[in-house]
Amino acid sequence: MISLIATLSYETARQIVEAALDEARRQGLTVAVCVVDAQGHTLASARMETATPPILSFAEDKAFTAATMRRATAAFADRMTSRPSLALGLSTRQRLLPWGGGLPAVHQGVVIGGVGVSGAQEPEDVACAEAGLRALGLVWDV
Repeated sequence: MISLIATLSYETARQIVEAALDEARRQGLTVAVCVVDAQGHTLASARMETATPPILSFAEDKAFTAATMRRATAAFADRMTSRPSLALGLSTRQRLLPWGGGLPAVHQGVVIGGVGVSGAQEPEDVACAEAGLRALGLVWDV
C-alpha cells in the first residue's frame, strides 16, 4: 500500500512567512520566521534585519517541533514538563524546542507543515504565527 503525505508548497510557505512578518511589523516587533513541510524540512524562512542571528535557528526549531510533534510548541511544553522523566529526556533532543511560537499548519484535519516565529515575547510570537497561517486559510488545531 502506498501512503501519500500532504504537505505545504514553497509558494504557500513563502506567503506564510510574509504574512507573519507583516504582523510583526504591524506590532512593531523584530522576529524571524520559518516554515517547514510535514517532515520538518525548511521550505522558507526570513530574519528581520535587526533580529540577532540565533533567532532564526530558534524559529526553525519551533517550526520543526510543531510539524513533527503535530501540536503547538506550547502544548508540547506542557506535555514534556508534566513528568520529570519527560523533561529530562527533552534535554537530550537536538531539534525539539518547547518555547511558544511554533504552530502546526493544519488543512482539513491533517498536519501539512509547521511555522515557527521567534524574537518577541511568546504570546507575540504565537500571534505572528497565527497571522501567517490565517492568511492562507490554515488552522493550527488538529
